[in-house]
Amino acid sequence: MNVPQTGPLPVIQLKTERRSNHPWIFQKMVEKPVERPRPGSIVDIVDRDGTFAGRGFYNGHSRIALRVLTADPDEPVDEAFFARKIAQAVALRREVLKLDTVTDAYRLIHSEGDGLSGLVVDRFADTLVVEYFSAGMFKQRDLLKRCLLEHFPGANLYAFAEEHVQKQESFDCATPSTPEPTVIHEYGVKFHAAPGSKHKTGFFADQRDNRRQLADLCAGKRVLDLCCNSGGFAIYAKTIGQAAEVVGVDLDEDILEIAERNARLNRAKVRFVQADIFPWLRELAVGGRERFDVVVLDPAKMTRDRDQVIPALKKYLDMNKLALGAVKPGGLFVTCSCTGLVSEEQFLDMLRRAAFYANRTVQVLRVSGAGADHPFLAHVPESRYLKAVFCRVE
Repeated sequence: MNVPQTGPLPVIQLKTERRSNHPWIFQKMVEKPVERPRPGSIVDIVDRDGTFAGRGFYNGHSRIALRVLTADPDEPVDEAFFARKIAQAVALRREVLKLDTVTDAYRLIHSEGDGLSGLVVDRFADTLVVEYFSAGMFKQRDLLKRCLLEHFPGANLYAFAEEHVQKQESFDCATPSTPEPTVIHEYGVKFHAAPGSKHKTGFFADQRDNRRQLADLCAGKRVLDLCCNSGGFAIYAKTIGQAAEVVGVDLDEDILEIAERNARLNRAKVRFVQADIFPWLRELAVGGRERFDVVVLDPAKMTRDRDQVIPALKKYLDMNKLALGAVKPGGLFVTCSCTGLVSEEQFLDMLRRAAFYANRTVQVLRVSGAGADHPFLAHVPESRYLKAVFCRVE
């Protein structure tokens, strides 16, 4: 089921010469093989003239037909390959970044960023959450689990794939039973990580450093956390930041229950409001209530469809325009986007237009992204998805 094939590998030929080292090769660039290997099979890749171009996963059902794992003809994609890649990813987090000194929750494997296209693993204390994005990685699931447990013996593993991924990649991943939320720590703040709660892997570790940065700006301030999810920014603002007042707003009633539990876990006084931020902010503006010293806006991903980027930017524009109206003159605004298809340039241009329509002047202090546990390869910009813009507003 998950042991790499023995004997000669199937060969997949490209329609052109391979001139890129990007690990994704799309269906339109691939010759249709006479005998199509099963989705997730390991294959050798040759270009139009038969020159070796790489080795990786093939999936004739997916838009991404090939996921290149190595360009070295002498490097087999076998058990030792996966063990080596996982060991390198673990060493980066533990030995180079030394994340264990500040947290027990981080991105352990970041897909292409760690040379393992189609695999994401998050660590939440003693729980490892494995998310599959490709049939190839799903096919290697038992091997991957063995390799992970070598580094985290006794860990609980929760593995899943989103329905749209299973459909696109043509594999069936049974939904596991939902584990109990795990208490994790980062910079002394505690949170419940809840795998299986329909909020990705259960906690957004990618904003860890941005939460810490925000906390330094909140002493004695009134703070508003919009699309607050499980309360990350809000609770940091109150616990580490010593904010005078913190309000968190989110539409999802279930996630707000976790946010309330997180606040109690830290003995943090945060007022959470279940509401759609659009009417809530409009009412705030009409009511003429006091504005906030610090406003954070961190909405969920807007789209995974390239054709929907323009509508997504329009929604970002509308919500940022309203959110800017809630910032006190001279106050701080942190606005985020985790939509990978929206570039940093597009997001900053949206912010420029939102400021114009809100009649506010926005001074950009810092443009940040995900923490270093979410590395991206220079030639794979798709892995760099998170934007966090720290601003002063007049």
